[in-house]
Amino acid sequence: MKTLTLDCDYDCDFDLFGVVSSSRDHKLAWTLNRALRLRLVKQQDLIYDLLTRGRLVISNYLHATETATLRLLRNRSVDPSVLKKPFLAPDIKEYDYLIQVQNGTGPLDADELLTQLSALPEVQYACRFDPNTLKFKENLLF
Repeated sequence: MKTLTLDCDYDCDFDLFGVVSSSRDHKLAWTLNRALRLRLVKQQDLIYDLLTRGRLVISNYLHATETATLRLLRNRSVDPSVLKKPFLAPDIKEYDYLIQVQNGTGPLDADELLTQLSALPEVQYACRFDPNTLKFKENLLF
């Protein structure tokens, strides 16, 4: 029997940052709120059921205005997982958190945000990524 596969190519229109931090997610969100004058609010955890392979539970925080949206996502699953790689973005598993910014202007401009993230004491390292180059970029589409 012939098997057909559907190949979809997504265009990601957001900026993506990887953050290395030993802080807990609520502490990092609080720090970002104070330093960047945001209002990151805890949202319901994102749940990815990967059929028979397992499940990912991802903690996330959201700051939304009329023009821009910023999400703080934990890269590693909150719940214990049977998956080999229990990460939202297994390509960049070295990073503890991901920050997704759509329509970033002003203080949420990519270069300015990277500078501010790197200056925070809770952040050991921050880096900007092109989400279109990631293998598992569809995990970042909400």
